[in-house]
Amino acid sequence: MSPFTIRLKFHGDLPFFLGTKTRRETVERALREKTSVKDVIESCGVPHPEVDLILVDGQPLDFHHTLGADADVDVYPVGSLPTRFPKNRLQVSNSKEFVADGHLGKLARDLRLLGFDIAYDRDADDRQLLAIMRESNRALLTRDRRLLMHAVVQHGYYLRSQNPINQTIEVLRRFALFSAITPFTRCLRCNAPLEKVGKTEIIEKLKPLTKIYYEEFRRCSGCEQIYWPGSHFSKLQKRITELRAQFSDRVA
Repeated sequence: MSPFTIRLKFHGDLPFFLGTKTRRETVERALREKTSVKDVIESCGVPHPEVDLILVDGQPLDFHHTLGADADVDVYPVGSLPTRFPKNRLQVSNSKEFVADGHLGKLARDLRLLGFDIAYDRDADDRQLLAIMRESNRALLTRDRRLLMHAVVQHGYYLRSQNPINQTIEVLRRFALFSAITPFTRCLRCNAPLEKVGKTEIIEKLKPLTKIYYEEFRRCSGCEQIYWPGSHFSKLQKRITELRAQFSDRVA
């Protein structure tokens, strides 16, 4: 077939993925065979879970649409304008269950601290991460762009920052989670929910001073780790206060 040209315009923060040398809003691709719009977009370096709306010559289409002639393609991220195609959005914006790759341990801990369900194993390989994602319908959090481009990934997010606090703020914003924060409700070790437990039930597992000075306890429903408002508690509260303040400053 005759060669044709696809002109792609990336909106919002999607030019972030285009590379420092070519980071501009518009990219042209010269093609010689029919290609899905998903493959053309990802050939520019933009993972499909980052794309919420695709307009081909002004018409909303999904990732499976095949391009076979000259076309103008507008690509929008989650949370961007235009709002006139609400039924044609490709991503969910309110996921509350996640799986994080092995390089995001501090992010996983922060999200658990805030009460969110996040599966994390620092030794899990890509195959295991994708399996967890599919089996429990989780959104994938990663800084591995190629992993996010995997065909089985439906929903996910590429962390722009390498700073754990900034990463947490990114996730809270991307998935509209701020109003869903419930601190100290999930185990920081294994991710299972915490349950209130009477002191008498666990008295034999407590250290002498803990028995004397503390009355309120929670126990992990998974690994049975016991939590109480000891000296570590103030550090965790400070972390939560810092996260809340950072989030409020950035959305103001």
